[in-house]
Amino acid sequence: MAALMIQGCGSDVGKSVLVAGLCRLFANRGLTVRPFKPQNMSNNAAVTADGGEIGRAQALQAIACRTPAVVDMNPVLLKPQSDVGAQLVVRGKVAGTWKARAYQEGKAALLDTVLESYRRLQAQADLVIVEGAGSPAEINLRAGDIANMGFARAAGTPVVLVGDIDRGHVIAALVGAHEVLNPEDRAMIAGFMINKFRGDPALFADGRAEIVRRTGWPDLGMAPWLTAAARLPAEDAVVLERRPRPGSRQVRIVVPMLSRIANFDDFDPLRGEPEVELIFVPPGSPLPGDADLVVLPGTKATLADLAFFRAQGWDIDLAAHVRRGGRVLGVCGGFQMLGRSISDPEGLEGPPGRMEGLDLLDIETVLVGDKIMRPTEGRLAQSGAAFAGYEIHVGRTRGADLSRPFLVRADGAPEGAVSRDGLIAGAYVHGLFDRPEARAAILADLGASSAAFDQTERVDAALDDIASVLETSFDIGRLSAIAGLDRH
Repeated sequence: MAALMIQGCGSDVGKSVLVAGLCRLFANRGLTVRPFKPQNMSNNAAVTADGGEIGRAQALQAIACRTPAVVDMNPVLLKPQSDVGAQLVVRGKVAGTWKARAYQEGKAALLDTVLESYRRLQAQADLVIVEGAGSPAEINLRAGDIANMGFARAAGTPVVLVGDIDRGHVIAALVGAHEVLNPEDRAMIAGFMINKFRGDPALFADGRAEIVRRTGWPDLGMAPWLTAAARLPAEDAVVLERRPRPGSRQVRIVVPMLSRIANFDDFDPLRGEPEVELIFVPPGSPLPGDADLVVLPGTKATLADLAFFRAQGWDIDLAAHVRRGGRVLGVCGGFQMLGRSISDPEGLEGPPGRMEGLDLLDIETVLVGDKIMRPTEGRLAQSGAAFAGYEIHVGRTRGADLSRPFLVRADGAPEGAVSRDGLIAGAYVHGLFDRPEARAAILADLGASSAAFDQTERVDAALDDIASVLETSFDIGRLSAIAGLDRH
C-alpha cells in the first residue's frame, strides 16, 4: 500500500499539522487514509475507540482522515513524569515507567510492535501518512531508532523532510541534515518542503534553489503560515509559552502552567470566546488577582505538580482568590489537587508518597487501580447543559463533597464534586468546554455570554482550510508519486 513519512529538521516545525492537512487533503480526494506515528512523546493523550490511549496529535489526524482513532496509529507513547523518566504506553496500555537512558538503550525491542501496527493500518488504507519525531539529524539518537530513519528503513517508507523557515536558518537546517545523515538514511529522503513562510514566496526562490543544489533533493513546495492551525489543538506545551496575553475581556479565566500539564487543549474553545480572556500563567508569575475563574488543569504527575504549584506560591494566590469569592475548577489531576490529600502508595506517577491537598474540596484521592480510559457524556448537574468528553486517569476519589456532583453521566452516575458554597468544583472529565451548551452554562455563571460554536465543527473546518492551502502550496502530484499512489 502507498505510504509517505513526514520528518522534520527539528521539533515543532509543524509536522503534526502538515500530516493532518495532508490526511484531510487525500481523504477529500476519496482515498482511505490513516495516520501513523511510531513513537510520540506527549502528555496530551486521547482515548481511542478500541479502549486505549494515543497522542492527541494522532487523534486529530484520525479526525482529518474521518476515521475513529485506534491504538495502532501511535503504538509507542512516552508520557514524561520527570526530567529523566516517562511512563511508557504500548498499544494504548501502560507498560511501566522508564528512565530516559534505559529507554534509549531498550527502545529497539519495540520495533516489531511498531511495524505490526503499521502493517495493520496499511492493510485497511489506500495511503498511510507517517509522522516522525524530533529530527533524523539528531544522529546521537540514531542507534536503535524507531521514530525516524530506523522506522523508515525497516518499513521501506519514503521520507519528505520539512524545514521551518519561521525560525530562520532553514537552509542550514536542511543542508546540515543532508550533511550529517549517513548515506543509507539520506537515500530515504525523496524531497523537502518548507513550512511557515510569511510574505512573498518569490523572495525565497533563490534559497530553495540553493537547497536543491547543495542536497540534490527535489523541492516539493513551500507552505505559508497556516493561520487556521490556531484553531487546532496544540500537542506540545511549549506553544503555551509563546501565546501572547490577549487584551481585557469581560471575564478572565486563568490556568497555571504546571510542569507536567496534560491535555491543555481542554481550554482551546475558551480562546475562541469573544468575552473571555484566557491566560496561561507561567512558572514564576503570580496568579492574577482579578481572575474570575482559576482552572487547575490535568497533569501527568499529580503529587509532583502539587509540590510545583506550591513552590510557585500559587497556593497562596489561590487561597486569596477564594477569599475574594472567586471560582475554582479542577480538571482530572487538578480536581485531585483540590482535595484534602493525595496518596500514591504504589508509585504509579513517581516516587510513592502522600501529600496534603489544597483543602478546597472535602475529598481524598488514592492513586491505585488500572487507568480509567473512556468517553463520557451527560449533563452539568446544576444547569442540565449537555457535555461530552473523556476520562483518562488513575485514582479513586472519596469524600463528602461527592454528594454534590458537578456532572451527571448519561447513565445517571454522579461525577465530580462541588463545595458547599458552590464556588469550587472539579471532575475527572476532559473536554468540558467543547460542547456549546456546557461552555455557555459555565460562562453564564461567570457573567459572560458564549458565542455558542461547536468545537468539533470548528476543528473540522480548520482541517479543510489547511488542506485547501496545502493543495496549492505543495506539489501534490509528486508527493502522490513518491508515496506510490500512482501504482494503485
